Amino acid sequence: MSLSENLIDLKEAAEGKDGLIHKAEAMGEELILWTHPSTVVALAQFLKLDAVSQCSQLMDITAIDYPGQSPRFVVAYQFLSLTLNLRVRVKVAVDDTTPVPTVENLFPSAGWYEREVWDMYGLFFEGNKDLRRILTDYGFAGHPLRKDFPLTGHSQVRYDAEEQRVVYEPVSLAQEYRSFDFLSPWEGVTQLPGDEKAAEEGQGA
Repeated sequence: MSLSENLIDLKEAAEGKDGLIHKAEAMGEELILWTHPSTVVALAQFLKLDAVSQCSQLMDITAIDYPGQSPRFVVAYQFLSLTLNLRVRVKVAVDDTTPVPTVENLFPSAGWYEREVWDMYGLFFEGNKDLRRILTDYGFAGHPLRKDFPLTGHSQVRYDAEEQRVVYEPVSLAQEYRSFDFLSPWEGVTQLPGDEKAAEEGQGA
């Protein structure tokens, strides 16, 4: 699908702003604008206030982890204009030591979105008024959506009946991972599912 006339006008207007974006591309009917951390607030303000965009709603902020590339992370903002029926995605490439300026002053909803990205990916948003964990516990170790985060986590939580409280302890697996290939004697399976039919047909012949 090609971009609508409104998105084409927006793309040209954004490209005409010196230093605001460094790349613009289309994905279906959605415009993707790439910017730097230092200009993300200016771009968000342009998208919200300029007549060519009127993106009055910030729908989401998330991140993507690419361990093999540098910078490792991409922060993605989803903007929506109900007036012009536009969807615009803004992307910012960062590493885990580069703070991203908050857009909370322009879009109050960004406060919680940025907290979620901080919690899940460990990316810091400079100026956020309440950058705390939001989905995990305050004492949680690590950031669960990073690709190098262990599948079992670092700690587990359980209720201790003797102490009558919730306790944290290192992860312990009650058994090894099970493959369920039906070939291991440990499973106690002597034939594959469906083989009984073949045996019955052979007896009948």
